[in-house]
Amino acid sequence: MNVGDVGALKMQLSDVNLCDPDIFQRGTPHEMFRVLRQEAPVFWHPEPRGSGFWAVTKYNDLREVSKNPTLFSSERQGALLRDPPVDDLPFVRSIMLNMDPPRHRQYRALVNKAFSARMVTNLQPRIREMVKRIINGVIERGECDFVEDIAALLPLEVICEMMGVPEEDRRSVYAIGNRMIGADDPDVQPDGKPLLDSEGAAAAAEMFMYAGKLLEKAHAHPSDDLATALVHAELDGQKLSETDFNFFFLLLVIAGNETTRTVTTNGMLTLIEHPDQLRELRHDLSLLPSAVEEILRYAPAVHNFRRTVTADTVLRGERLKANDKLTVWYPSANRDEDVFHKPDTFNIRRHPNDHLAFGIGEHYCLGANLARLELNEVFRGLVTRLHDIEPTAAPRRLRSTFINGVKEMRIRFRPGPTEA
Repeated sequence: MNVGDVGALKMQLSDVNLCDPDIFQRGTPHEMFRVLRQEAPVFWHPEPRGSGFWAVTKYNDLREVSKNPTLFSSERQGALLRDPPVDDLPFVRSIMLNMDPPRHRQYRALVNKAFSARMVTNLQPRIREMVKRIINGVIERGECDFVEDIAALLPLEVICEMMGVPEEDRRSVYAIGNRMIGADDPDVQPDGKPLLDSEGAAAAAEMFMYAGKLLEKAHAHPSDDLATALVHAELDGQKLSETDFNFFFLLLVIAGNETTRTVTTNGMLTLIEHPDQLRELRHDLSLLPSAVEEILRYAPAVHNFRRTVTADTVLRGERLKANDKLTVWYPSANRDEDVFHKPDTFNIRRHPNDHLAFGIGEHYCLGANLARLELNEVFRGLVTRLHDIEPTAAPRRLRSTFINGVKEMRIRFRPGPTEA
């Protein structure tokens, strides 16, 4: 093959397709993002079923959009790429993720305290015990599905314990959450077909029905958990309605469980693919915090969020019109060559590492402190107790343009002893 042939294979702007979940199932399309950052960092992207959207792929542009919720609204059409049906907009706007200030700040203030650095630090001994028990459950076998048997369990247990969900109900809550975030993946749906909007609403309704039971339990048997705190919380002098409580539960279960599970799996896979970095981490556990930050940068849980432009404006020379759809792409911003040295290199000693995996501005991840603690503790347990880890099959990725997830990752390792 001559040089001209190699050049002909280079990806073109016309090859970019951020709408096809099959592309994302094969892996995050970093080459597409590279082309966009270099040639069209604010790019008008057509949609096969939709009006089209602006794709924002540079670090500083994502910051600008995220820190200006007045001009780039979450509430008008929600924060997800797919256009919600008009009849669903009241439902969509009732979820804190899809609110604009000042309403968003009022709702967020109700749960902020539970996720403060001080409150989260108090959870550390309990989380360390959970990690020990989870690893005890697989270590003698010498093999497992990393997603189901390890990554899924810790964030599920933590958020369910915080909300007062009994142990016997946690797997059911996990399964419903999976159906909601795996909207485009036939494997995640009970009938093997991609989720239609109506079926997505059915999954949300199941989550609401369970939240209703949890609300009754919090009223009848109040305890020191987040559900009871929400029952007694007031907004503008009024107690939260049952609907408000349901929406909080829905958001906390999805955001507090699915994303941390995803980063745990992505992180373990990345460490397996970079054995030199894994060895370095094993030899020096003081690198755990910076390793976690690099995992978050290198393979974040969320591909994109959507905003709606509220007034005509200009972003990086492109004229945006009121009501235009706009998307911000986190895996791309986290590999922006103008911000990160050797952005495609996985380096657990990277410093500084001001990644945007948790977002920035108004919708900065409420559970960032908790996620960091969980990730530090789970990787502490994994690198000290599981040795000679290797995949036994290619990881099976989620078919989704939204969540950067792996749904199955079978591994084997040297069997070891359980710990008391």
